[in-house]
Amino acid sequence: MEPDLAYHQASALLEWQVELGVDEAICEAPVNRYELPSKPPGSRTAARNARPAAPEPAQTAEPAVDPVQEARRIVKGTDTLGSLSEAVAAFPHCELRQGARNTVFSDGNPAARVMVIGEAPGRDEDLQGKPFVGRAGQLLDRMFEAIGMGRTETDPDQALYITNILPWRPPRNRDPQPDEMGMMLPFIHRHIELAEPEIVVLMGNISCQALLSRRGITRLRGNWADVLGRPALPMFHPAYLLRNPRAKREAWSDLLTLQARLNGS
Repeated sequence: MEPDLAYHQASALLEWQVELGVDEAICEAPVNRYELPSKPPGSRTAARNARPAAPEPAQTAEPAVDPVQEARRIVKGTDTLGSLSEAVAAFPHCELRQGARNTVFSDGNPAARVMVIGEAPGRDEDLQGKPFVGRAGQLLDRMFEAIGMGRTETDPDQALYITNILPWRPPRNRDPQPDEMGMMLPFIHRHIELAEPEIVVLMGNISCQALLSRRGITRLRGNWADVLGRPALPMFHPAYLLRNPRAKREAWSDLLTLQARLNGS
């Protein structure tokens, strides 16, 4: 019975202390909270005589990769359009690749006399993995059909080979940025070299900026230029023609200019 009495007595004393407002337990021995902490013996001398800690060896940071130089190095190892396509799809330095569903490399007949270079994939192109398949692409097909040419033709004289400056869709279809175009330009140059077109058609401002270092398609269109030693004809992008139907007259004139060049006149 004694333990029970001790327990009840202790419980009663505790309840009495709580009623008095006690909210913190204390030790049996008193603590002087105004006493300064004692210093360990020899601490000042030890601190004065202690040797400074040897600095940790600095970790050598990996040199930053130049995407343009890396692209130039990669394309040197490509000797076919197939190997170039694989190299483009595996290129890790363009952030657009992370948000794209597909790498849009090309469409049409690689043996075609005419190579069409657009700007960048849109939503439909990103979904299908082919360039110029949306509304603008449908208009492009109709434009070239008017002069007897198309991407499905097997005869190189009537065929088209189509690609873009960028193989991945920019967010919200914004214009490609200069650094994005710069790092992909070695791939475009190699693409032209491997396809060996007789004539390059530059669709819109972006392709002109990338390959001619000039903008202002309303001034450039219809005027022959040079891309890697090949004649190049700037034209209005089909998307621009959808927004500005009145410009189709100039686009038709440019198509006739292209046809005359192909016919040797």
